Amino acid sequence: HSMLIGKSNSGVTMAVRLDSEASQNNGHRIDHNYFGPRPVLGSNGGETLRIGTSKYSLLESRTLVERNYFERCNGEVEIISSKSGSNVFRGNVFVESRGTLTLRHGNGNRVEGNVFLGNGLPHTGGIRVINKRQTIRNNYLFQLTGRRFAGALVVMNGVPDSPINRYHQVEESVIENNTIIGSDHIELAAGSDEERSAVPKTTRFANNLIANLETKDSIAVHDDISGIHFAGNVYDGVEEVPDADGFEHRPVEFEWGGNGLAYPVDEANAGVGIPRGLAVVQRDETGPGWYPKPAPAIPFGSGRTVAIGPGRDSLTEALEASAAGDVIELETGEYTVTKIPVLAHPVTVRGNRTNEGAEARPLVRFERSALVELADGGSLELVGLAIDGSLAPDAYGNSVVRTSRYSMLGNYAVRVVDCEVANLNTNHSFNFLRVSRHTFARNIDIQRSSFRAVTGHIVALDREIDDLGIYNGESVVVEDSRFANVEGAVLNVYRGGTDESTFGPEVSFRRNVLEDIGHGKRNKTRASVFLHGVQTVSIEDNDLSGTQPIRVVETVGEPITRIDGNRFSESAPPVVVPWQR
Repeated sequence: HSMLIGKSNSGVTMAVRLDSEASQNNGHRIDHNYFGPRPVLGSNGGETLRIGTSKYSLLESRTLVERNYFERCNGEVEIISSKSGSNVFRGNVFVESRGTLTLRHGNGNRVEGNVFLGNGLPHTGGIRVINKRQTIRNNYLFQLTGRRFAGALVVMNGVPDSPINRYHQVEESVIENNTIIGSDHIELAAGSDEERSAVPKTTRFANNLIANLETKDSIAVHDDISGIHFAGNVYDGVEEVPDADGFEHRPVEFEWGGNGLAYPVDEANAGVGIPRGLAVVQRDETGPGWYPKPAPAIPFGSGRTVAIGPGRDSLTEALEASAAGDVIELETGEYTVTKIPVLAHPVTVRGNRTNEGAEARPLVRFERSALVELADGGSLELVGLAIDGSLAPDAYGNSVVRTSRYSMLGNYAVRVVDCEVANLNTNHSFNFLRVSRHTFARNIDIQRSSFRAVTGHIVALDREIDDLGIYNGESVVVEDSRFANVEGAVLNVYRGGTDESTFGPEVSFRRNVLEDIGHGKRNKTRASVFLHGVQTVSIEDNDLSGTQPIRVVETVGEPITRIDGNRFSESAPPVVVPWQR
């Protein structure tokens, strides 16, 4: 009956350790707790609950995890990491949480009667199975979108004669009477590669109900699955099943039960999927009753609207006086910022919506090395502005927006809509966005904006260079924008290392126009767009003229790279270096 919320630095939220004889076979009980929002960490080490470690994973913990509520626990791919034996995970609810309940190490665990509600949000997952004698029974998995290691149900390949810290083969396990509805991916023999070549064996997959409202290719087979015995499974809306004898197609119509879960109407399906009597723990039954559950993050534009007029430091003063969610609305005119405002909450700065046309955009200029600095908790939305960097100091390394030089525990966002940015060229390496190590953007979003005469990069998420799987931002979206005479890259996104515990970075770059990009002598990327280790790339329908090539370096996992429908004039074609598994 405790509440554990808001952990944003590296390290598991709660751990059961087995590093002494007294701590083993402990019989611990973890029940009716509220595990609240944990933001994306951007590296390994963001589990919400871990039981054991690989070193002690062949020992038994016998820990019961029962009737807890996990909400928006998004630290990394393992929400729960079970690294010991004979644990029971029963009657827990996972709501809009990225990742899976992962049986990472250890044998003889049970996962039964749990509810996973993804509600269609990205990377929401269910259960990942590794090791021997695991039982996955009577679980409800609804609208989960995760793929690969974060699928609704994942059965892994193992490593032959695996070291204790790698992947032991799935053996003698049972997966039965689970209901999977509207979920995108079931992964069988997942992670198959040269190292992970030990396919599942002596495993039973029976009486599961798999249904989609629209037909999906939702069951992926990555290797030999003859060691999995399929029997009595029912499916509807699945394009292809792995075993015709073990799956029967039936049209399935659902109705809502009193516990809030969907059940098939036809009594002929009563023996498959979860039982009718599954008890679902409610949010208000968990955590201390005297302490309120956290509210969602404060969005842009949810506070007051404060109108200001042009002048020297009128914008600075308004930013310093702002509160979370406020909108500072600028009348047409010129605004000069003479000291750097430091934001520790989300703020929107926008032009007055009654003024139309590019000439009506308020002109914002700044005399310091940055227009705005984001501190811990800060985020910034810029809408309908003209931003000019010609008054910035004659020194290298200026930026329009920069993050704190110190570690930021909270993730930030930057959104730029319908803005004109120009003359970031008082000296070399003048970026639009400059970040520091140990800072993390949950999203960078640029829409319908233009950038010209820039001596640095537009967006540089490139400060984590230790190649440990750590990176500076999760999602970057750039659409319907123009870039001209930029000496650096429009995007420079770097994620090094081969760790597989994260989902990002993700980059979408569509319908943009690029002219004369990337030719500066200090542009070490030699690219107009440079993406290293990005997991999902979509570069589509852009026009490039006189630019350095797009460069994509795949480094880990199963990256998705789509470069399609772009038009090149006096520009080198894209360069993609594929991941060598």
